[in-house]
Amino acid sequence: MDLGTGLGLGLAALGRPAYINGGRAADLGSDRSVDALRRRTATVLDAAYAGGVRYFDAARSYGRAEEFLAGWLASRPDVDDVAIGSKWGYTYVGEWRADAPVHEVKDHSVAAYRRQVAETRSLLGDRLSAYLIHSVTPESPALDDSSLLRELAQLRSQSVRIGLSTSGPRQAETVRRALGLSVDGEPLFTVVQSTWNVLETSAGPALAEAAAAGRTVVVKEALANGRLTAGEAGPAVTEAARRAGAPVDEWALAVALAQPWAARVLTGAVTVEQIGRNLRATTLGLPPDAAADLAEAPERYWTERASRAWA
Repeated sequence: MDLGTGLGLGLAALGRPAYINGGRAADLGSDRSVDALRRRTATVLDAAYAGGVRYFDAARSYGRAEEFLAGWLASRPDVDDVAIGSKWGYTYVGEWRADAPVHEVKDHSVAAYRRQVAETRSLLGDRLSAYLIHSVTPESPALDDSSLLRELAQLRSQSVRIGLSTSGPRQAETVRRALGLSVDGEPLFTVVQSTWNVLETSAGPALAEAAAAGRTVVVKEALANGRLTAGEAGPAVTEAARRAGAPVDEWALAVALAQPWAARVLTGAVTVEQIGRNLRATTLGLPPDAAADLAEAPERYWTERASRAWA
C-alpha cells in the first residue's frame, strides 16, 4: 500500500505512561491511567485526521498504542483512507509504571517476531499497511537471519509492506545493508524509518539513496525528543528559527519535511495544540539546507539521547 506523503502521527508518546520526550509533565499532567491515555489518543487522532494526517505509526513496545489505535479505528467506520504502520522487535515490560526500572526489552529473534506479529494482527487485522523491525543497528542479528527474512517475505505476500526502523550513530550503514537484501528475487525492505533532524543528519545520504531506489522513507524524532522545542533548544537553533520567523518546533519540523527524500515525517504530538503547530509547519516551505550547520557528531547526539530520562 502507498503510505503517502507529508505529516504522520507516531504514538510512542501516547501509548504508555512514560517516554523520553521532554515536557511530558506539562503536556500530560498527572493522570497517566490507561483510560486517560486512551481518551487522549483518540482526541489527538481525531485532530490529526481532521487536519489531513493519513499515516499513523505504532509499535508493540509502545504500551497500548496498537490497542488504542485499533479502538479508534473501530469507532470511526468512515475512516477508510489511512495507512497504518507498526513495528515489532521490542516488548513493553513497564507494567504501566512511569518509574519502571526497564520499559522495553529488545529481541529480534524469529520467536519474538512470530509472537508479536500475531499480537499486532489480532488488533489491527488487515488495516496493517507496513510492518517494521524495530530499531535495527549493525549489531542486530535480524538482517543475517535467513529464517526470519523468509517469514517476513511471507507477510509481504499478504500485501503488508516490510520495513525497518534504525537507530544509533551508524544508521546509514544499516540502511544501505537493508537496501541490498532480497528474498525470492524481490527487495524485502521497502519502508525505511530513521531518525533525522537538524541535530542528527548523518543518515541523510543513505536515506536519499533509499528514496532513489524506490523505498518509502519515514522520518522519526524530527524534534529530537524535545531538544528542538522552545523549552530545550540551544541558542544556535533558537536563532535559526527566529531568522525564519517561526517557533522552534515548527521550524525544525519544516526542515525535516523539506528533505526531498522524506515521504513521511512523524510527529510525536500528545495534545491537540501540538497537532495544530505541527500542521502549521507544513506550510513554511523551507529549503532543504535551512539548518546545514547545526548538526552534531552522531556519537554525541546518540549519547545524549541515551541519557534522557523516562518521565
